[in-house]
Amino acid sequence: MNNPKTSDPVPDRTHPYVGLWITADGYIRHNLLPNGRYDEARGARESAYRGRCEVRGNHIDYWDDTGFTADGEFRDGILYHAGMVLYRGSKVPR
Repeated sequence: MNNPKTSDPVPDRTHPYVGLWITADGYIRHNLLPNGRYDEARGARESAYRGRCEVRGNHIDYWDDTGFTADGEFRDGILYHAGMVLYRGSKVPR
């Protein structure tokens, strides 16, 4: 989702991982934005965490605006991140 030659985000509205990812209980919601940023909501707290993200293959790295870093992996249409399992917004198991 970023330009490999610079750290400037490159909009990519067609990237397969752009969009909303949600835990099965709906408590954690990651919105991966096409400009290389993310916005995470937790429960009733919208925008609990925001920052930059970069996808390389099936791996994602997060750099929160507060300095926190994390990573995750996409496998079989599911995002595994920091012990959490997130599903595409439209494919959350009920």
